[in-house]
Amino acid sequence: MKILFYGAKKYDEQSFRWHLKEYPEISIKFIEANIYEETAALSRGYDAICAFVNADLSANILKTLHENNISLLLMRCAGYNNIDLRAAREYGMTILRVPGYSPEAVAEHAMALVLTANRHTHKAYIKCRENNFALNGLMGVNLYGKTAGIVGTGKIGQAMAKICRGFGMRVIGYDAYPNFALDFLEYVPLQELLQTSDLISLHCPLTDETHHMINATSIHQMKDGVMLVNTSRGGLIKTEDLIDGIRERKFFAVGLDVYEEETDFVYEDMSEEIMPRSTMARLLSFPNVTITSHQGFFTQEALSAIASTTLENARAYLNKETLQNEVK
Repeated sequence: MKILFYGAKKYDEQSFRWHLKEYPEISIKFIEANIYEETAALSRGYDAICAFVNADLSANILKTLHENNISLLLMRCAGYNNIDLRAAREYGMTILRVPGYSPEAVAEHAMALVLTANRHTHKAYIKCRENNFALNGLMGVNLYGKTAGIVGTGKIGQAMAKICRGFGMRVIGYDAYPNFALDFLEYVPLQELLQTSDLISLHCPLTDETHHMINATSIHQMKDGVMLVNTSRGGLIKTEDLIDGIRERKFFAVGLDVYEEETDFVYEDMSEEIMPRSTMARLLSFPNVTITSHQGFFTQEALSAIASTTLENARAYLNKETLQNEVK
């Protein structure tokens, strides 16, 4: 099997090459360019492509891939909301993903965002570097004894629930498909979670039902001084409504690892560019907002698991075995 690997970073290539020696039947061509209409044609002569969460796999691109006889899409991530599933089905394509690589990695980063945004450690670091040891603007709140609301209680949500429990927080959750594996997690309706949580952490997939679930209406239902963290998908939050809520001092702190307009520049160095939209600049202007670059998954353990599972998916497809990680 010949695989064209789109959007390859140095760390991707290192991780996959380490595992690739166990798969002599598979060869991979790594290219730095992501998949767009201009680069989709490069897939000619390959059997499959490997793409990430920031890839454009819309209908036009899938058409080009189909014309190049690509029948397998290997997603080295859990999410697949960037794929036109109807077009993929029409072209008879098989989609394999990595449903769980390191839930603890994302959950730990979510808590890192909570702590950073709450205690302003990002600001404190800069102040101390400038010999400013004043405490003005650095006051936080205790997490102990507060209520954490976990929206989406899959593997990552449960890992976050355990962390919050370790901080001495009461943990409540909402999920369309509750999982009662954690005896301390109390399921409540979403409206009750919004109304009673001191910390709200989002851990659900982006679907038609969850798109913009955090909007003006849901923000209005939240407690004043709530903390909000999103390490799932940017589209869960309607950004303009979030900005209005921040300006109205609804939030004590906000931590974002994902955001709506990230697709064009995520994982890219844009430090010498003028950003085409102002949303990011407005978010960064608020002193109680902490933003990171979709790095929640980014640990050695997670990268290793992503490479291993992706290659196992390819092997299973090649050998006509049961596809455990197929997107139906």
